[in-house]
Amino acid sequence: MADSTTLAAMLQKANDASPEEAKKIYQKIIAEGQGQAQGEQVNRVKEQAIYKLGEVYAKLGEADSLRSLLTQIRPFFDAIAKAKTAKIVRTLIDLVARIPNTINLQIELCQESIEWAKGEQRTFLRQRIEARLASLYLETDGYTQALRLLTTLLREVKRFDDKPLLVEIQLTESKVQHKLRNLSKSRASLTAARTAANAIYCPPLLQAEIDTMSGTLHAEEKDYKTAYSYFYEAFEGYNSITAESAFVARGAISALKYMLLCKIMLNSVSDVNQIISGKMGLKYAGTEMEAMRAVANAHKQRSLQAFSEAKATYANELTKDPIIDTHLSELEDTLLEQNLCRIIEPFSCVEIAHVAKIIDLPIHSVEKKLSQMILDKKLLGVLDQGAGTLLIFDEPTADRTYPAALETVQGMNKVVDSLFEKWAKVGADFV
Repeated sequence: MADSTTLAAMLQKANDASPEEAKKIYQKIIAEGQGQAQGEQVNRVKEQAIYKLGEVYAKLGEADSLRSLLTQIRPFFDAIAKAKTAKIVRTLIDLVARIPNTINLQIELCQESIEWAKGEQRTFLRQRIEARLASLYLETDGYTQALRLLTTLLREVKRFDDKPLLVEIQLTESKVQHKLRNLSKSRASLTAARTAANAIYCPPLLQAEIDTMSGTLHAEEKDYKTAYSYFYEAFEGYNSITAESAFVARGAISALKYMLLCKIMLNSVSDVNQIISGKMGLKYAGTEMEAMRAVANAHKQRSLQAFSEAKATYANELTKDPIIDTHLSELEDTLLEQNLCRIIEPFSCVEIAHVAKIIDLPIHSVEKKLSQMILDKKLLGVLDQGAGTLLIFDEPTADRTYPAALETVQGMNKVVDSLFEKWAKVGADFV
């Protein structure tokens, strides 16, 4: 059996070798003395070899090899501390996540690891893998499965008072409830997560996720000013993390996009161009920023056509993000109303077909929107569907007769009350 010095030399050789050669050396180090009692130094070298081999597999896109590695090294877990075991398992699952289109494999891997942890009675590890599994269910739209798992896990973790894990669970629960459009429960879960996070040291990445969720919920309430401040905090959090990670970069870009969205919804289009041209925007320059610039310019021009072109050109950047898509749909609706009001403003009676031709939309869509605006009292008029026309009424002038009469009566009432008080005082003097 090789000693720690020999294994360390092999590890150094593998670090300098090509990926294919390195794989063989790392595998040899891990397999050395399998099932035999070994020293702390040997275990440390093996642990490093596991991490290095996992990174090589992830770089080469060999997801199945990562899965096999996790099963292969389980006997090694008996020789190391439970905390190190948990770190290795979670790291290998994270490495699988780096490989594209492996989310189903990640779910299977989590399920297998949970069953193994139950058999080995490793509660600490099982709870963390279950929390990860719930977040994977969220990504695959398995909201019912995620809630069922989170409810059981939350009850168990509260008994252990494991606040770091509690924050992660409650944040995931808030995200699931938001996806289900149960905003009150989502807000409650987020408040609980923030409360637990304030009692511990919260890692910057987790704090950034909490701030992003806070901004999302405030944006749902149309409080875009507060939402902007939360998204800014989230962006600062992601930006402060020095480790290069696709997840961190994606989070920073998303937070920056949401900041720009808030500025657009607040009609502060000039601020959008300043942010994109500034230090923050230049660092993350790309199609994401150009997409938000195109939306801002369309909003500034109040052009529905430019807005539609921006959505078509940058479909991946805009419509595939559910938060951006939701609020841009509201913005598009507002732009449509503004354009319709501008078109029909000179008329007292206009054909719906003529309006549809000018705005370049189907007649039934224009008719539906006009009827909605009339019902919402955003437009004074009536649709004559038989003639296919819209009759627009003048803004009614307020009748001041009743308010003036009411004001006069109130004035007289004050005069009578004043005279009564004076008479009462004079009568008291005579008595």
